[in-house]
Amino acid sequence: MTTPTTPPTPSAPQQQPAPAPQAAPAGFYTSPIPVRPATLGDAIASEWTKIRSVRSTMWTLGVMIVLLLGIGLLAAVAVDSAGSDLGSTPVLSLGFFGVLLGSICVITLGVMTIASEYGTGMIRTTLTACPSRARVLSAKAIVFFLLTFVITTLMTALVGLLQTALIDSAAPSGDDWLRATVGVGLYTAALGLLSLAVGALIRHSAGAITIMIGVVLLPLVLAMFMFTDSLNDLRMALFEYSIPNQLSAFYSTSVADSGPSGWDPLWIMLGVAAVALFGAYAALDRRDV
Repeated sequence: MTTPTTPPTPSAPQQQPAPAPQAAPAGFYTSPIPVRPATLGDAIASEWTKIRSVRSTMWTLGVMIVLLLGIGLLAAVAVDSAGSDLGSTPVLSLGFFGVLLGSICVITLGVMTIASEYGTGMIRTTLTACPSRARVLSAKAIVFFLLTFVITTLMTALVGLLQTALIDSAAPSGDDWLRATVGVGLYTAALGLLSLAVGALIRHSAGAITIMIGVVLLPLVLAMFMFTDSLNDLRMALFEYSIPNQLSAFYSTSVADSGPSGWDPLWIMLGVAAVALFGAYAALDRRDV
């Protein structure tokens, strides 16, 4: 007779030790910072850092401010000391010459915003960090346009206030103030965008600046030396659509009696800048750096 055996008591399950964290392969580093896709805002922040940290921006904008303030105030002081009567000429028009010379600084800065990177080779680093070339050019255009518009508008408003305080004449209307400040600021910033587009197309600072100075001054200079009657229509067209005449239209003191007036020069300049920027986008996307 056999004795029944007692079934074995089940033992408690053994806990498996937690797997040890695997070390990263040699030569690799895992950043604790979360990775996210780059956006246009990141490109704008990068371009803002670049444009405000280089000396050329400070010097160029500084010279522009000096020209706007200095020439505007000198014109007002000269008129006030001579006791001249402006008559129907708006007092704000005395700031025209300072803005015209200051636009050369805007042209220079617009070209250098992108062409200087080609000269130093920085454009390779920029496009490596942000492979989307359209995003790079868009960020440059946005930062440059806003910077130029804000500075020009503030300075023209300050010059206008000082001129109206120095010269005893009819007070400018609200529309005169708007066109002589916001209108001039938008037109100057659009001219700077055209310069930036030319800089992207030419990719050479000196060459692009020379082309833009020719665009600003050459039509008016050529028109002054067209004396024959057969060239009369061409001469008037050059006068009417030259940049100095379009700029003076914002002060109601056009060089020519006909041509763009009111806000028309702004739409013309914005259209030309848009076409040039479209060409710059196409060239930047197709050409190697």
